[in-house]
This record gives sequence, structure tokens and C-alpha cells, in this order.
Amino acid sequence: MLLIGLVAAGGASAAVSTVANAEPAGSSAHSQALTAEDGAELFRANCATCHGLNAEGTEHGTSLIGVGAASVNFQVMTGRMPMAFQGPQALQRAPQFTQEQSDAMGDWIGSLAPGPERPSEEQLDTSAVSDEELAEGGELFRINCAMCHNLAGAGGALTEGKFAPNLHDIDAAHIYEAMLTGPQNMPVFNDNNISPDQKRQIIAYLHYLDENPSVGGFDLGSLGPVSEGLFIWIFGLGGIVAITVWLTSKPN
Repeated sequence: MLLIGLVAAGGASAAVSTVANAEPAGSSAHSQALTAEDGAELFRANCATCHGLNAEGTEHGTSLIGVGAASVNFQVMTGRMPMAFQGPQALQRAPQFTQEQSDAMGDWIGSLAPGPERPSEEQLDTSAVSDEELAEGGELFRINCAMCHNLAGAGGALTEGKFAPNLHDIDAAHIYEAMLTGPQNMPVFNDNNISPDQKRQIIAYLHYLDENPSVGGFDLGSLGPVSEGLFIWIFGLGGIVAITVWLTSKPN
């Protein structure tokens, strides 16, 4: 009887909660959307310690005036901001905010001063990229990006504990925004350096790498001669030593 009473009480509580949380008649998704003022409140509650109450910057964080909504979306939705801890650079992790909250903060930051806007769906659409444009995207990537991210987009080490991140399985918007805003150690590739069409070609090339595994077999992390040399040193030379020991032990 006690168990039945607990189940009944829990069911009644859930039903009351569902009714209480139901969307009122006549309301719409637009009326529930967060505004730039909501974004300002979120920013001051979560970001002002380092970036200042009005995004003017402090000794612990840079000014965000003029960085634009594109920079906010990249940093927040890749989980780099808020930083988990101070270090050479912010690390990627699960985002701490929803897309709607990020957009609201981006709208507020964008209202402070002009800055790069988030890319449109048309700018991110790679479905119409031809094979020729895909090849051009690969060439653009090798010229402008491979010196840090390596030819396969697997990332690489930089100086003072910094690094270029792996570019596999990255959202198209975040790739575009990184090129547009130059986060952390990355240079800015504005539309005068790399046009929106060329950015789309680079995104298509990176997604092509995601969908097509290494044609040479096991890629060893695509880290180049370091991992390849280590593999040969351990397994290749180790195999030769093992075979030599086996051959010399046969006569005995």
C-alpha cells in the first residue's frame, strides 16, 4: 500500500508540473526568444570577471568590443569560453550555454561596436561545391593553414605550450568563424584575404577529409615523420631484431 501511495503521489506531481509548465495559449517561439538584454545579463553573470561588466576587458581578459557575434559564437559554442582554467590557450570542451543563449550574448556584443557577423546558411552550404572547387579548397588549405594544422588537418604543436587544434569533425560554422575572427593564435583571414567562396571551398575540403580515410592505410594520427619514425623504430627495428634472434637460435 505504501508503494502504491508513493507511485500515485509521484504521478500526480508529474501531471501538475506538466500542466504548470505548458506553454500558454497564444504564445509563440518568437515571444520566448532571448534578447540582447538577456545576453548582457548572461555575459555579466558568466564572463564579466575576466572581460569586464561592459566587455571593456581587464588584466585577466581582453576587450570584446568590436569582436562581433561570430567570435562569440565560436568561443562559446566550442566550449572554449568560459575558460575552464588559465593556460596558454583555451581548450575545446562541451559548450556551457545553449545556441539561443550564445546568440543573445553575440547580439549584445555586436551592439557595442561593429564586428564580424555569423555566417549565413548560404555561406556554409557546401553541397554545390564542384570537384574543381574542392581541389582549389585543398590548395588554399595547404597554402594558408597546413603550416600549423598540418596537411591532413590533424593539428600540431606551436610555441610556449600552444597548439593548432585538430580540424576533423568540426562544424562548418565554427571553421568559417575561426577563419573570419582569428581566435587565439590563429591569424585573421577576412574576406579580402580569403573570399567567402574560398572559405566554403576550404570547409568542403576539410569535410572531404572527414569522409575519406587515409588511402595509405593506418595513418598513425596523421602526425607526419615523428609518429612514422617512432613506428618504424619500435616495430620495424624490433621485428628485425626478433627475426635475427630466431634465426641464430635455430642451429642451437
